[in-house]
Parts: sequence; structure tokens; C-alpha cells
Amino acid sequence: MASKKFKPSAKSGLPFKTGNREKRQKLHILRKKTLDNTRRDERFRRRREEDKDPSLREERLRKNVPLTLERKRVWDDVDRDTGDGLGVSVDVERLKRQKVDEEAQTNGENGSSQEGQLYGISGDDHDSMIDSASDSNEPTTTPTPPPSHRKSATERATSPTNSTASTKLDLTPTALAARFPSLFSTDPPHEPKTLITTSLNSNLHNEARLLTTLFPNSVYIPRSAHRHSHKYSVHEIASFASNRSYTAVLVLKEDQKKPTSLTFVHLPKGPTFHFSISNWVEGRRLPGHGNPTQHMPELILNNFRTPLGLLTAHLFRTMFPPQPELQGRQVVTLHNQRDYIFLRRHRYVFREKRQTEKNVIGPDGKEVKGVEGIRAGLQELGPRFTMKLRRIDRGIQRGSGQEWEWKGKMEKERTKFQL
Repeated sequence: MASKKFKPSAKSGLPFKTGNREKRQKLHILRKKTLDNTRRDERFRRRREEDKDPSLREERLRKNVPLTLERKRVWDDVDRDTGDGLGVSVDVERLKRQKVDEEAQTNGENGSSQEGQLYGISGDDHDSMIDSASDSNEPTTTPTPPPSHRKSATERATSPTNSTASTKLDLTPTALAARFPSLFSTDPPHEPKTLITTSLNSNLHNEARLLTTLFPNSVYIPRSAHRHSHKYSVHEIASFASNRSYTAVLVLKEDQKKPTSLTFVHLPKGPTFHFSISNWVEGRRLPGHGNPTQHMPELILNNFRTPLGLLTAHLFRTMFPPQPELQGRQVVTLHNQRDYIFLRRHRYVFREKRQTEKNVIGPDGKEVKGVEGIRAGLQELGPRFTMKLRRIDRGIQRGSGQEWEWKGKMEKERTKFQL
């Protein structure tokens, strides 16, 4: 126990403890003040040094990158064709780059062999020269190449800025497009027409009507289970909608009067996508919200990088028209992060830059040229919610989950994602 006459300094570490409760509280407060003062002095000292030498600030920001789950993301190390790749966590852009590099290397080897034949150098002559050199008694020294560290799949594909990268739909694997020809059709896309309904005896009529404002050319039909009415199944509803030129059926399900899942049925032959829903917020509950109009919105798909992610992105692409109405200035964003799909709808407006605002920084960390005096203001329209893909069924089934193309599993690795 410390002496009563001892008065610790405000800068001391205070390593001792006391049995008195009031003194322990005072020592704890004094420790916190000491630690805060030390950190503040260190921060001010670093700021003075960086003001004198700005390169120190750039070096510190370059090293102090937050180690998030996106940067820890683990990829399957696949160096060959993965087929449709639904069960593989692999970056399709990396596979495309690898294939292009292999083709370029093959073409380079073919060009060098043709050049050797042009100058009269054959393979037999090359072997004979090696044999003659090996028969001689003179020692030959061959330079050893430096050891090359081969990067892993995670090091090759992971980047701190890839979470904001736009989805490249043209990198779809051929086997995946052949497995789902309706979603990857080469014909001009049809105008989307969506039928929205709910589960039997649902109370989500208001939420279903909100979805009709989100998806263009959609209509809501209530689904009843009255004792004198026929209880239509999803298979029968899909057949009804397909005969009337609908392109998709959406089924909104509830639990305790809250939306919990959303089922997308792609017509006329499937597949069927099952999503869970969380964090549903209506537009009128958002602060500073706007009112949507009937204009066709633009669509932004972010960070869908695997074959399964591209399949999901193509599903959402078929739900929106290919030619948006730009005069409405409405945009729907589907951002994938850690296999959670965040849906937001905004209205944007271009305005002049304010004096207190900074310049626009691109994904590479540098300022974007040409937009120094322009800014974009956003106003959220709603609704907003979060989706997570649970299962993809084969075709349109009478009983859900009988035959599935992909099913979500409980991954033991938190750093491995499927989309």
C-alpha cells in the first residue's frame, strides 16, 4: 500500500494498488488522465513533425490501413477452370487475368520458336550444343535465378478498395451461363414485368405496395386463405404469371408482422432465389427522406465478384429496365459486403463544391481529375433493407427446397464469403 504522504504526479504510471475503495477510484481517474495526456502530447508532436515534413504523414497513412474482414478475405486457390463455380469462392476477374496472361505467354513461346526456325536453329542443334558443352572438362557456372515468392489467392485478389468496385457482368463463366440460359440470354432483354404477392393471410400489405414503387412495372395481388377460396401455391402463381407475360414473381413473407424473407422466381422456368430480410425501414421513417416518382431508376451493382455473385447480380439486372429515365435522377444501389446485400434508393443532384468540402478521392486513393468543382447531393427515398442469399432452387418447385442448385452453409471461416 502506498504511503499517505505520497502524492503521485499527473504524468506517473501509478503501478501500485490500494485496498481503499475511494483511493482506487481516484487512482483510476488519475490513470485515465495520464494516459489521455500522454496520447494527446504524442498526437501533437506527430502533427508538428508532419507539418514540417508532409512525407511522414503520407507514409503513416499508407501503413495505417485498417485490417478489416474484407482485407482478411480468404479465396479458394483455384488455378484452373472451375466450371460454373457456384460452390467455389474465387474471384472471376483474377481468373480472367490469369487466363489472359497464360495465353500471352503461350503466344510468346510460339513466336520465339518460329523465330528460331526462321534463322535455321532447330531443336536438335540446340540439344547437341548442350551435350557438347556437358562433355567438355571445363566447369560451367549457371546463374541461379532468385527465389520468387508466389502470392496466394488472397494476396492476388484482395485489395482495400475492392469493396467499392463495380460488378463486371461480362466476366461470367461460360459453364455458368450454359447452366442458367434464361438469366444469361444473348437476346435483347425484355421489359421487366413483376407480380408481387405475400404469404397466406399476410399483414404486409403496406410493405408489398412499397415494393411496387421500388421495382418498375410491378403489380401487387393479395394472397388470401379464406375457407371458401382456393389456396394457390407459388408454383400455380408462377404458371399464372408466366401465361400473362410476367418476367418474375416476388413472394414477401413475414414473422410477427415483420418482413423476414423475399423469394424471387424467375419466369418462365426458374431458378428460384430465397433471401432473408433484416433491418427493414420505410422511407417515411428516414430523416430528410424524399418521395419517389414513377421514373425508371438506374441500377448500381457493387462488389459481386464470384460466380455465385454474378448469378445474383444478373437476377437483379433482369428486375430493372435496361434503359433508365435519367430525368428522374433516381438510382437503386445493391451493395454486397460480407455476403450481405444492402439495398438503397436515392435521388441525386449535381451542385457546386462548397469551400469546406474536400476533393473527390478515387479508388486508387488519388484525387479525381475533372470534377474539382462538382459535387453530388443524395436524398434517400426508401425503403431500405438488407438481404442475405440462403438458397437457389432448381426451376420452380411445388415444394420449396426439394432440388437446389446452391445452398448456404455455416462457414467455419468468418473470412470466406460466397458472393
